[in-house]
Amino acid sequence: MPIFVTPFAQLDLIRQPDQPHEPLQAFDAADEYLLNHVHEHGLPDAARVLVLNDSFGALAASLAGRADVTSSGDSHLGHLGLQVNLQRNQLHADAVRFVPSSECAQGPFDRVLIRVPKTLALLEEQLIRLHGQLAPGAQVIAAAMVKHLPRAAGDLLERYIGPVQASLAVKKARLLFATPAARPAPVSPYPTAYRLDNPAIELRNHANLFCREDLDIGTRAFLPHLPKHLSRLRVADLGCGNGVLAIAYALGSPQAELTLVDESYMAVQSAAENWQAALGERPVAIRAGDGLAEQAADSLDLVLCNPPFHQQQVVGDFLAWRMFQQARAALVTGGELWIVGNRHLGYHAKLKRLFRGVEQIAATPKFVVLKATK
Repeated sequence: MPIFVTPFAQLDLIRQPDQPHEPLQAFDAADEYLLNHVHEHGLPDAARVLVLNDSFGALAASLAGRADVTSSGDSHLGHLGLQVNLQRNQLHADAVRFVPSSECAQGPFDRVLIRVPKTLALLEEQLIRLHGQLAPGAQVIAAAMVKHLPRAAGDLLERYIGPVQASLAVKKARLLFATPAARPAPVSPYPTAYRLDNPAIELRNHANLFCREDLDIGTRAFLPHLPKHLSRLRVADLGCGNGVLAIAYALGSPQAELTLVDESYMAVQSAAENWQAALGERPVAIRAGDGLAEQAADSLDLVLCNPPFHQQQVVGDFLAWRMFQQARAALVTGGELWIVGNRHLGYHAKLKRLFRGVEQIAATPKFVVLKATK
């Protein structure tokens, strides 16, 4: 893999999850452009720097030891990438403080370096939280590849921080400079909520949730076909989002023991709040994680999954394939993986490579619900 070279450091960086023959880099030209700008304009002595949405630690690891660095984002895999890359480059694990997006980073900060996220609601929530957290003379700089930089990102910076100036494009990357100005204390519109009729529950959704305003159509196709069990099965909702699949299943299976896992901290936060609202003190395990990587082998009877088809801006089925492999390892012999997926993704054929039996439970013009038996 190529070395990430900036005026601050030369780093050997990898993505997470680590894949053999990974074709993608753990950094891009927007990271390089942003760090070059910071170096050219200098950092104050003992500068406190907040890095937001640093995909795999390229920004934070570069500045480790050069400033008091706090990194915050919504991706557990991003956090894992930061930890791996610090260790990989002989940097102390505590050289960067990490704050999950379910919590607020505490300033004041002299520099805020932002990678513009795919979900602009996440950017909005992050900018709202910066109110009162900027030191005098602070600079707020956002970076993105031009093709991933919507005009609305600049509008949000203008609304919550101050006047915005855009840089020239360099290597198809662009920077946005926001000059902090007096703004009234903003009121966050997040979390949002929507109600379902069947089951009759209300679901809260923090800013980075997929389909935050309404139930996504894949889950809508899946819900009527969820299995029900009276026995004490061990069940995982893999990629749980706001927890709707697990909650709906748990309401119909009162003895089941549920584990909910997602790589988004805001998804886990939403799922925990929704479980509490729907099921009270019923025991449950809810965690941010790399899928079922930490789940013991042969420890589950059932896995429910609406797999993602992208990681940040990268579209593909590699995460889904990895989740299917994790599910197979975690299931007991005879255990079942139930999934919903777009017809065109061909999950039926992929599951047949891993499981001894694959059955179509239901289908719509766009989606299929499949049961794979180990």
